[in-house]
Amino acid sequence: MKIERYSFGEIVINGNKFTSDLKLFPNMIKANWWRKEGHNLLPEDMEDVIQENPEIVIIGTGKLGVMKVSKEFIELARSNNIKLIIENTEKAIDIFNKLPDKNKVIAVFHLTC
Repeated sequence: MKIERYSFGEIVINGNKFTSDLKLFPNMIKANWWRKEGHNLLPEDMEDVIQENPEIVIIGTGKLGVMKVSKEFIELARSNNIKLIIENTEKAIDIFNKLPDKNKVIAVFHLTC
């Protein structure tokens, strides 16, 4: 999958425009992603991601980086041998697009603040 464009509140992936936060799996996109506590990313927000057993999880924390990743989720990822990349969404997308093999990569993006 290729992320073609990102701007505040909008992302284009393989020609499809999305205007809500999403999870990008190797074989599908889960749009309209909501977190239990809004701008806090908790372990329960990522249960489906952990179940996929990725090698890398890329987290885009928003245009301005407002979304915070809980220590509990960071610990959960470490205990499952998952490498985390946590950046503002623009930089996270750049990193995602540069990865040569995305088969064991899941990316989640907060599209606004």
